Amino acid sequence: MQDLGVVEAAGTIRLLENGRKPRAVLIAGPTASGKSALALRLAEQHDGTVINADSMQVYAELSVLSARPRPEETARAPHLLYGHVPAAERYTVARWRTDVAAAIAATEREGRLPIIVGGTGLYFKALTEGLSAVPPIPEALRQALDEAANEAGVPALHARLAALDPEGAARLSPNDRTRVLRALEVVEATGRPLAAFQLEEGLPPLIAPDEALRIVIEPDRATLYERINRRFDLMVSEGAIEEARGLIALGLDPNLPAMKAIGVKEFGGYLAGHATLDAAIDEAKMQTRRYAKRQGTWFRNQMGDWQRVSS
Repeated sequence: MQDLGVVEAAGTIRLLENGRKPRAVLIAGPTASGKSALALRLAEQHDGTVINADSMQVYAELSVLSARPRPEETARAPHLLYGHVPAAERYTVARWRTDVAAAIAATEREGRLPIIVGGTGLYFKALTEGLSAVPPIPEALRQALDEAANEAGVPALHARLAALDPEGAARLSPNDRTRVLRALEVVEATGRPLAAFQLEEGLPPLIAPDEALRIVIEPDRATLYERINRRFDLMVSEGAIEEARGLIALGLDPNLPAMKAIGVKEFGGYLAGHATLDAAIDEAKMQTRRYAKRQGTWFRNQMGDWQRVSS
């Protein structure tokens, strides 16, 4: 889903810094900012391979809803780490780090430029800063669990923890809010119990910041929101509802990351007769705008020294 402004912006980015080509190009940005179009254009211009750094575009069943590059786009340049994980799996930052290390190595063996693109800030942090034994927890998950504790009570979350990490739950009081929330956020974010990480050392960076050209696409808010609305309408016309129907039909755990993709819950309500199609679309657009706002906050706070490209 190319955006002309971003495609033209590719020509303004200098790949040579101090007379040498960077080891990799890293492109971050909020959803619908046009980063995939920029990555593709750079890949065509500089013999690059596009490597995914978006936590939803890894799932095989989420093609339309995650705005994964279309077949006609992936035919123009090699693309890696897209749609390679079943929705039934809980993909983690640590696993992405392992996968992207292999993808970068394969790309470099072919003499191509790795162009790593996506909207998942934790992936870029693991790539350039390393990964602690316990990876960073998404703020959205932390807030959701805190709200759940307020609404349902800590014992209810302790029961939820017991289903995912029975040994960890057995060591905790059902009313120990701090420790229950910590153990639950780790296992829900990573798929592994907290105790497993406590036995491990951290992992080093894969690409040093000074080895890469690091870009954050930063459209103004009005432009971004208009693109979000327009793109979501296009996604509906391209089969987003049918994709949500197929994913829901698998009967997966609703706490799996793939089931939390924007559009799944909203279209699920429509398909169950609980909402009109217009209401479902409006809700999904609103949730996408909120997500883009959270992404922008992350990039400003965590990637302040990255080059900014407006579009």
